[in-house]
Amino acid sequence: MDTPIKPDGRIAALGNQLIDVHLSLREELARLREDAEAWFDGRAERPRELRAHCLAFCSAVSRHHTGEDDGAFPALGELHPELRPVLEELGRDHHVVAGILRGLEELLGRPGPDTEPVDAQHVRTELDSLAALLESHFVYEEKRLVAALNALPDRAGTAGTLLGREAT
Repeated sequence: MDTPIKPDGRIAALGNQLIDVHLSLREELARLREDAEAWFDGRAERPRELRAHCLAFCSAVSRHHTGEDDGAFPALGELHPELRPVLEELGRDHHVVAGILRGLEELLGRPGPDTEPVDAQHVRTELDSLAALLESHFVYEEKRLVAALNALPDRAGTAGTLLGREAT
């Protein structure tokens, strides 16, 4: 999807696109949690698809956070030095989220003929922790950065380069 561009070439509502990206990630996490519950409750026999779904979600979150760390946050920090403490805090959140994502990938990557079965409660706990952290992170980020993102000049980049993915 192309980034919406105003007639003067400026990025259109980049902060609003951030909200759209977050909504998409929230929806995907909800689907992942539903898939995990169905598998653990015996309503679905598709561990391979669950692992693939988890890896796709983990990759999407990682791309988004890397985009912010490498794109949006430096651009905002340069233009809005007063936001630097917020950006640093959000960057620390990204590291915590990355650790949880690695743990989930490891947990769901285990099943196989010579490995231990997945501990359903451990996966549920990790997904619950991830959901709580991401929700808090997204809300804080949106409250603190949307207006500043919407005001970024066009030279700052596209949603893909600044946010790690386009809004859907």
